[in-house]
Amino acid sequence: MPKTRQASSRPPAPHPTTPTGAGRLPHGYRLDTHSHGDGQLVYAAAGAVATTTERGTWVAPANRATWTPPGFEHSHRFYGETDVRLLTIPADLCDTLPARPSVFTVNPLLREALLALTGRAEARPGAFGRLLAVVIDEVAETPEQSLHLPEPADDRLRAVTDLLHADPGRAATLTELGRAAGAGERTLSRLFHTELGMSFQRWRTILRIHHALVHLTAGRSVTDTATECGWSNPSGFIDAFTEVVGQTPGRYQAELRGHAK
Repeated sequence: MPKTRQASSRPPAPHPTTPTGAGRLPHGYRLDTHSHGDGQLVYAAAGAVATTTERGTWVAPANRATWTPPGFEHSHRFYGETDVRLLTIPADLCDTLPARPSVFTVNPLLREALLALTGRAEARPGAFGRLLAVVIDEVAETPEQSLHLPEPADDRLRAVTDLLHADPGRAATLTELGRAAGAGERTLSRLFHTELGMSFQRWRTILRIHHALVHLTAGRSVTDTATECGWSNPSGFIDAFTEVVGQTPGRYQAELRGHAK
């Protein structure tokens, strides 16, 4: 999955307003780095959205929503023909929500509230406020279900992750990748744990799942997706996908088709 690196220069000023609404975006559509004075929930009712900040990339398929707090620089990239829903959460209502970008499972109640709030050109202020309160309560009480892929600052570790970003299906060991990066396997293994909070294998699995979500959203078969993303057989891919995403690849594609109707 293409990644975005954040510039180290002075950040742009927050947008004075944060958009709320719905729209259809083509596969690969990108919103460049920006920030908002308010919080924002982004929900792909169909398709998938990747949100990137200086802390890494979060992916939200059609059963999840991405939360970006006020002031965080971020960019979005959309996969599949995306029915995107943007919902502003005013800054003074964000106290109970996470202080960092997050991804949450969208249960049926939250989905219907998001669709209602973003699908109406006009809504009675009282009704809008009550539905917005429901959304805030649901997000605040829903455990985070993050598909977060952290990105390193260490140059040696970044050399390794860049190789994997370029070819997620690459079967090289950490020792082999280390030779190309000019660092030993033990050093790199330690850096994965201390800097990224996970093992090399776990990081590569999440990277591959990110790419798998893109392929599945675009309509690729489970077998082809497994092969292209580095699994030697579909059963291993199905197990890994289910553990990370919370449902099988087949179920994920079935829900995509259902949401697109």
